[in-house]
Amino acid sequence: MSLVRELTDSDKSQWDPLWQGYLQFYETKLSQEQSELTWKRLLDPTYNLHCLVAVLEGKIEGITHYSFQTSTWAPNSYVYLEDLFVSPNVRGKGLGRLLIDAVKDIAISNKSSRLYWNTDATNETARKLYDSYSLESGKVQYRIPLNTSD
Repeated sequence: MSLVRELTDSDKSQWDPLWQGYLQFYETKLSQEQSELTWKRLLDPTYNLHCLVAVLEGKIEGITHYSFQTSTWAPNSYVYLEDLFVSPNVRGKGLGRLLIDAVKDIAISNKSSRLYWNTDATNETARKLYDSYSLESGKVQYRIPLNTSD
């Protein structure tokens, strides 16, 4: 049986390997200081960064991070699902869908106008799940690094 719940202080030892797996999947490295800052932000109720975890048989097997964003195009917030990762050994058991649906429910309960996320065009496995919700937006993202740590 699986469930989705909010992150708690005692989850760090299970959250960190999933966070590192997510970073590894996207072939990126962050400093330990940045990962620690992210952890602290996820637990700070005054900071606009949130985490849900998917628990399967008592173990955290999936994570998602999301935040609320204001929009010039809508009266209510958007919800940006920034990170989603499920342990490779349990993929296909519906945990990714449970996490997305939980964030969707939060967005609806907060009267948000939109839930959205990005993924690499080459992330074909995840895109099969994402395409079951909606077709990709057709938008192209541009990035200007503003410091050397990005």
